[in-house]
Amino acid sequence: MEHTVASTVKERILAVDALRGFAVMGIILLHNIEHFNFYSFPEDTGWLKALDTTLWDFLFFSFSGKAYAIFALLFGFTFYLQSRSAEKRGEDFKNRYMWRLVLLLGFGFVNSLFFPGEILVLYAILGFVLVPVRHWSDRALLSLAVFLMLQPVEWGKVMYSLCVPEAHPQQMYFSLGDVYPQLGGASLWEMVKANFVTGQLASLNWAWCYGRVFQTSALFMIGLWLGCKGYFSAATPAALEQSRLFWQRVLCLSLPLAVLMYFAKSFVFSQVENPFLLSTLKTILNSWYNLFFMLCIVGAFLLLYWANQGKVQRILALYGRMSLTDYVMQSVIGSFLYFGYGLSLHEVCGTTYSLLIGIVFLVAQVAFAHWWFRHFRRGPLETLWHQLTWL
Repeated sequence: MEHTVASTVKERILAVDALRGFAVMGIILLHNIEHFNFYSFPEDTGWLKALDTTLWDFLFFSFSGKAYAIFALLFGFTFYLQSRSAEKRGEDFKNRYMWRLVLLLGFGFVNSLFFPGEILVLYAILGFVLVPVRHWSDRALLSLAVFLMLQPVEWGKVMYSLCVPEAHPQQMYFSLGDVYPQLGGASLWEMVKANFVTGQLASLNWAWCYGRVFQTSALFMIGLWLGCKGYFSAATPAALEQSRLFWQRVLCLSLPLAVLMYFAKSFVFSQVENPFLLSTLKTILNSWYNLFFMLCIVGAFLLLYWANQGKVQRILALYGRMSLTDYVMQSVIGSFLYFGYGLSLHEVCGTTYSLLIGIVFLVAQVAFAHWWFRHFRRGPLETLWHQLTWL
């Protein structure tokens, strides 16, 4: 595979880290209004009801399915950087990377104790798909990513539902609703047990049934492809110009496609009555819509960053450098804030108050990241992950 990226430089890393920090920001705000997947809210929020609805719709429109997609895209790009760095030293990063995924799986299991629906376990499992394709040609890698993004299994379901319209096979065998009694209960131990088993199974079951497995794998590969093509690079004026031109084209293409998909999927959904077919088409079209919307966000973010030299976005760079710590910290503190064993804020906080809590939470995490990196090179969990990786 052709490698065109120049050596890692500060500006490029800051741009990517700032983008990762932006994605984590979207995730934390969504998690707070969702009460960390505990969909329990006060029955009547009074005069805030209309504002709650507006904020809920706006945040889901802006970040749902997009923030995680950015996270997955940069996961693949990070693999490229690490693999290329190892190759420069004359090493094969394959075995080290697979061990790194095993460690990530451990972090995911810890995170799942507090947050049902976490993604680290899924990322650790799907991350292995990058090993066999790491030396593929750019064309082959992108072709496979596009094929996976087309959701081939879901199209098989479409054909099945058209051939057997009366069939409604069960897809979800585990549900996050199964752990709600423990999330709302006062026992930390019962919550941990339920989250670790039923909550994690429900998360993986949902990822398979709603296309997240194929979408995430595709985004990993696209991130790797972008790294190989040098489209995150600003190491030299020529590299910066190439990156700008590429993301300008991506933005010009993805923006009208996102708008088209937004209206097309609404029309298609209104025409389908078969529940199984409708669910399958929602998975396909929503994944495509989220992809185009995510590319709009990434393109606009990077172009603005390079235009103003990151004067605004750079505040998120250090936050993005400790994204693993941010993510796990969110789960631990968020569960205490909203679940029954802690403060039980799910009983009194609607969307507006939960968003305000999320903003305070975000500011505190960003401030902590800036303080931490004045004294240390990596985030707390990132340090542990790095040291265990290079045992």
